[in-house]
Amino acid sequence: MTGEGEKQYFKGRGAQVNPHNKFLKDVYVKEHDEGIDDWEESDRKTSFIFEDSKTIVNKVDSPDVGMAYSLNPYQGCEHGCTYCYARNSHQYWGYSAGLEFERKIIVKKDAPVLFKKFLERKGWDASTISLSGNTDCYQPAERKFKLTRQLLEIALEYKQPIGMITKNSLILRDQDILQEMAKLNLCMVYVSINSLNEDLRQVMEPRTTTAKQRLKIVEELSKVGIPTGVMVAPLVPGLSDHEIPKILKAVANAGATKAGYTVVRLNGAIAQIFEDWLKKNFPDRFDKVWHMIQSCHSGKVNDSRFGDRMRGDGNIAQMIRDNFRLHCRLNGLNVKDIILDHSLFKVPSDQISLF
Repeated sequence: MTGEGEKQYFKGRGAQVNPHNKFLKDVYVKEHDEGIDDWEESDRKTSFIFEDSKTIVNKVDSPDVGMAYSLNPYQGCEHGCTYCYARNSHQYWGYSAGLEFERKIIVKKDAPVLFKKFLERKGWDASTISLSGNTDCYQPAERKFKLTRQLLEIALEYKQPIGMITKNSLILRDQDILQEMAKLNLCMVYVSINSLNEDLRQVMEPRTTTAKQRLKIVEELSKVGIPTGVMVAPLVPGLSDHEIPKILKAVANAGATKAGYTVVRLNGAIAQIFEDWLKKNFPDRFDKVWHMIQSCHSGKVNDSRFGDRMRGDGNIAQMIRDNFRLHCRLNGLNVKDIILDHSLFKVPSDQISLF
């Protein structure tokens, strides 16, 4: 605990608070440090919760997230990115979108079995499935449980097209599988890089790999023929949007061929988490950054309108859009579309008996 008058700060964590879960009726709070009742601080270590799921592939109905189906072997994410939109979904599991999202990781240990079951459904058309549609499939838990690697092995066996997005260099462990998939035009990898500023990364994305390492991911995958792009997401006006030219030049030099972006949006409990984080880490810039975010979302910090919610609207959002498009053009990004091959999909012969 910090001294009197100081606020506790959890180093190595993005969220600094545990907002109340709106799905729970009761909340337990600490009102006074000097209270006579014993207070048990929540466990600071990461814990893993094993869940038996009914399904593992989810259809995505949103028209502006660039995926039709998502596959997530983990819920919650130890990376701790303060802005992560997946935080809200942790509440459905009975946890907070704040610190508990980073500390209580749900492991879907039956993900490989469920994935095979999904692919063997009658009439499945081999539409591209996105790994990490919600939380990062290469977060630290993957080093221990290896679920993502098993899912990729299944995808290669069935010739199922896969899209991926990550900010963890652990993906290089699976370069062997991805390279075989790329030979058949079955995979596309995006790396998330929203800043090259290491000081900013350490507080905004505390348990992720460095930008230098992420550029290495792009370089390593690209040079062995794996189509690689970058999501500059989310851009935070007043904190990271000025880095667009530098980021796009760096990723193009590393071998990326595609680039996309989003503007930060703070929906649900994320607004409270990010506001608290911003005040604690950038008190001198809080008002400016907060108002710039609001200016991108019609005076609010979140806009749920399809088409506008990911890119924002207004003058600042338009300047970001124009700047991004200009530097994509200058660096030869987004020249050609990557279209994965859906025609090769086939249930292995030894699985036919399951129908």
